[in-house]
Amino acid sequence: MILGIGSRIKHPEYGLGVVTNVTSKMYWVTFIENGLETINTDDDFEIIEGVEDEVDTVSFYEVEKTLKDILKRYSDISEIVPIADKWKGGTMILQPEDPNLASKELPIDTFFHKIVMVRDRIRVMEQKINSSNLDEQEKIDLQQYITRMYGSLTTFNVLFKNKSQQLVGSRSK
Repeated sequence: MILGIGSRIKHPEYGLGVVTNVTSKMYWVTFIENGLETINTDDDFEIIEGVEDEVDTVSFYEVEKTLKDILKRYSDISEIVPIADKWKGGTMILQPEDPNLASKELPIDTFFHKIVMVRDRIRVMEQKINSSNLDEQEKIDLQQYITRMYGSLTTFNVLFKNKSQQLVGSRSK
């Protein structure tokens, strides 16, 4: 049974309290002596007075997070990846050795967006390989190629604002 808002409990660590918010996994309880605490719904506590749960125990945040995770896993929709501040608005100039040929200017933001798209498509390919019916050795062989692709693209990590979004190849041990 999931307790509803207004239920009174006695927790072995926090003492007496009243449930003030509920999700499928957590209770927010205001304890008389310890203030607001979150506890797991399966924690050990005594129910002094239970109020039947009349609210939806799945929060909007939980639904939104789950939906984002599913979309990220099964689609090629890319996350918002910020470029490092020092490169914003910058220009790449590709200058050929031959002086008779024109140089090419490209906004760094456009180039960065294309690198991110390549990274995201490699991730989707990796997920599709991992969920495919290929035998394990074939998956491992293909995964090695993907790791090498990431390694080839690590040169462009200097453009990423957040290290967690950078490309990572194989690491030496």
